[in-house]
Amino acid sequence: MKYGFVIDNRKCIGCHACTTACKSEHQVPVGVNRTWVKQVEKGEFPNTRRLFSVMRCNHCTDAPCVEICPTEALYFRDDGIVDFDKDRCIGCKSCMQACPYDALYIDPETSTAAKCNYCAHRVDVGLEPACVNVCPEHAIISGDMEDPNSEITQLLSRQQVKVRKPEKGTVPNLFYIDADESSLNPTATEKSDAYFWSSQSMGVGHFAKEAEKMAFSNGDVVTALLQQDGGTTSNDLANNGPEKSIDVLMGKNKPVNKGKATRTYDVADKGILWGWEVSAYVWTKAISAGAFLVPFLAWAFGFAIVNPMILWIGLGVGVFFLAVTGVLLIMDLDRPDRFLNVLLRPQWGSWLVKGGYAITIYGGLLSFLGLAAWFDWTGVFSVAMWLTAITAVVVAIYTAFLFAQAKGRDFWQSPTLAIHMLVHSFMAGAAVFGITSLLVVNGTNWLPFLKIVLLVGVVVNLFTMLMELTITHPTEDAKRTVDMILKGKYKNKFWIGVLIVGNVIPMLILLFGGSGSVVLAAAGVLVLLGIWFTEDIWVEAPQRIPLS
Repeated sequence: MKYGFVIDNRKCIGCHACTTACKSEHQVPVGVNRTWVKQVEKGEFPNTRRLFSVMRCNHCTDAPCVEICPTEALYFRDDGIVDFDKDRCIGCKSCMQACPYDALYIDPETSTAAKCNYCAHRVDVGLEPACVNVCPEHAIISGDMEDPNSEITQLLSRQQVKVRKPEKGTVPNLFYIDADESSLNPTATEKSDAYFWSSQSMGVGHFAKEAEKMAFSNGDVVTALLQQDGGTTSNDLANNGPEKSIDVLMGKNKPVNKGKATRTYDVADKGILWGWEVSAYVWTKAISAGAFLVPFLAWAFGFAIVNPMILWIGLGVGVFFLAVTGVLLIMDLDRPDRFLNVLLRPQWGSWLVKGGYAITIYGGLLSFLGLAAWFDWTGVFSVAMWLTAITAVVVAIYTAFLFAQAKGRDFWQSPTLAIHMLVHSFMAGAAVFGITSLLVVNGTNWLPFLKIVLLVGVVVNLFTMLMELTITHPTEDAKRTVDMILKGKYKNKFWIGVLIVGNVIPMLILLFGGSGSVVLAAAGVLVLLGIWFTEDIWVEAPQRIPLS
């Protein structure tokens, strides 16, 4: 048994009955949707066409949301339905990043994830999903795709169908008949906050703007609609007269890009799901891991003398920034009260779980090393150092694998992301010790060693970024993200903050400034700033690409 959906676009009239039936059936709050109808217009007046596409969970055979969920809040039923348990959800939003179809949302009333669950409670008693039951044109067909006598199986065998983003490899079980690429592909049309047929971005009902309410109350409907559409002003209307104004409203006098499809109705953009807390936790995690890895490298291979003071600084900085990392992780959850579910109800396929355990073990090992150093447990010290180093590497890079599980964000699928994060850890650790070198007695060759680590780190970091930004990207979403970083919204932060401040200037200081504490401290401060700018861009920029 394997349930699926067919959306017959030959029949859909865009009435939104499925949207309202879904809201009623599941008591979905205002502002979020499990099912919605996206409208796209194509052509040039008067030869235009409006396309309707029902958007919702695709109940994928290889659902990335299930793979990334750390607490098994999302799971497969035996009949193929991807269901969810809100009582397990911690509100980490990983599933929203993993879903290429923008099907999940955070319920504002429970602060947990939610999505279409195929009306599983209705299916269990032999009923069809609410959206199927209410559709006046029978444009939504559901059923068991493994039953040769079912309507959905017969449609799939007779009709040519499309799925959304097949390149993602999720094997979606939502199929479209007579689908149009401009409607199914989110990058084919520009995302906007203001739509001709939707005034939600302007405010509705009692929350409408005062000018908008006045325009409607005075009967000047054309003026109000044009204001919503960002078009002609009241003076233009007065000069043109009512007939010309209506022509403008209908699009007759507007310049049209031939062949350009335009969204006319859609749901609101969910915005940045992982904000500054995630950027900051990647940054603090790099410092924590690097604070141990740098002195370990010197100790293990004899590059420099690691005196007790340097070791204690490494352990102290490692524990402190690891604790800050944990606080930031919990702060980013919409249900921080359930954080322990990650450790107590783990879904071992999720890298959020593996990372949570790695952080916990790393913190325990750092504490144990402190005890071993304090009580001079020489018999276990070496073994503990190596175990801690291995765990520190996992802590440094596990986020790269977590981001790779977020299949909705193409830029994060870079094979160099793990190297990127490991290099940042060594750079951050050397930067911290460069700053503290102003205050402590340094061991033999310690300062030259820090200089080499910083220099090599900057060079490798520049090469890694070069690979991430210039290699041929397999998808349009990844290319758009790179353009946004190099030439768009983030260009100043990247070229000035990341490249010049965080890499070029520190490299020049290190090359021509000697190996003194002041030089290393100055370079260290700039390197830490550069790492912060980099992580902030790498976390935020891919989330600005629309998924639906």
